[in-house]
Amino acid sequence: MRELGDLVVDLSARGDRATAVYRALLDAVRGGRLEPGERLPPTRALAADLGVSRTTVATAYDRLAAEGFLQARVGAGTFVADAARPVAAPRRGTDLAPRAGWAHAPHPTSGAAGKPTYDFRVGIPDARLFPFDTWRRLVTAELRVGAHDLGTYADPAGHLPLRAAIVRQLALSRGVSAEPEEVLITHGTQHALDLITRVLVSPGDTVAVEEPGYPLARDVFASYGATVVPVPVDEEGLVVTELPPSARVVFTTPSHQFPTGPPLSLERRRALLDFAGRHRCAVIEDDYDSEFRYTERPLETLHSMDDAGRVLYLGSFSKSLVPGIRFGYLVAPEPLQDALRAALQLSVGYVEVPEQAALARFLDDGLFARHLRKARSAYGERRTLVLAAVHGPLAAHLELVPCQAGLHVTTRLRDQEVDDVEVVRRAAEHGLAVEALSSYTMTGSPRGVVMGYGAADPASITPGLRRLAVLLDDL
Repeated sequence: MRELGDLVVDLSARGDRATAVYRALLDAVRGGRLEPGERLPPTRALAADLGVSRTTVATAYDRLAAEGFLQARVGAGTFVADAARPVAAPRRGTDLAPRAGWAHAPHPTSGAAGKPTYDFRVGIPDARLFPFDTWRRLVTAELRVGAHDLGTYADPAGHLPLRAAIVRQLALSRGVSAEPEEVLITHGTQHALDLITRVLVSPGDTVAVEEPGYPLARDVFASYGATVVPVPVDEEGLVVTELPPSARVVFTTPSHQFPTGPPLSLERRRALLDFAGRHRCAVIEDDYDSEFRYTERPLETLHSMDDAGRVLYLGSFSKSLVPGIRFGYLVAPEPLQDALRAALQLSVGYVEVPEQAALARFLDDGLFARHLRKARSAYGERRTLVLAAVHGPLAAHLELVPCQAGLHVTTRLRDQEVDDVEVVRRAAEHGLAVEALSSYTMTGSPRGVVMGYGAADPASITPGLRRLAVLLDDL
């Protein structure tokens, strides 16, 4: 490393020395250490100082001159060009700012942190239950030479055999009637919501959401400038009579309300569809976790009751398989198909055909049903342990919100003066990960504790929740 004034040139690495000199001079000009109009040393003098050939320095000078950073004047020498003046604004501290809707951080995902000792985070399935060896064989088979034409761009709506397999699965398990052409493959729930919002919502439009509800859905709507209005839920789900008449979109989780659990009653389902028809709004039906039910079959979907084409039905494989396999689906009315396909083309463009083809085989060969039976049995056992703790050592502090589906249990604090965020913070200090019910609200009420059991080690559930009971006793 040799130095001339402010010019530092690293000649220690093997390679083109002319390029090293060029880069050092370019950095000095861009950084303002060599100012416009400043005379550079003659090539012979700089070459002698750096211990390189005169040709090396001349090559660097010529390149910078060709790019407009230096200017050679006959009989006077080589100078920094006036056009090379550095930009006035510093590289840090820019005055750029995100538009409204992006000024806040989104609700953190449950998998963002490392695995705690007592893991009751919400929305995380047990990856150990997934048949990775089977999945690997399916994907490998679809990657073989000639299996798919990977040299062309596929339909942005998704691999048609997968869309057809999803149609068959939904008809069998949820009574949803659709054609493969009505199904669009997405990268999960957030992607589907982003597509819908991009197509349907303009800045200032009213979007009604459940309260408590799914925070990431609120974040998506707000990011597009929507006015997000919380609507209360009770033991029958969304309170339809509280919906704002100006709603352009209503987002709901009718199979089992997220995060509290109760399904939307049949009377309210009809009322919601009537509201959508009268006010000409769209209804987004998020049928999350519908695969994991432990007692009665769910009520029929809003989509199957909809005769007016106002319901957009979406689901995801993130929890029924594993989050790393980022596939979901959206069943949308025909008038929105072209716009949603265009939005898919803009947001994704290329379809992962081998993975989608593998998932189609996984569904059609009965492997998905076999996996669900195994997973449902395992999660059912964990759910029983959590409920035993809620009705046992936690009963003095927590009141169960009844729920017959999903991968978590929601409770309300009997003493609503207790800060559930503080409960979560103190629990984390003891290696115990639970979530605050208030974090799913826009108002901070009600307060409670939400406990997921998808990723929980069965042996840790009872001792972990006993530890939570002791913590609540101390509070």
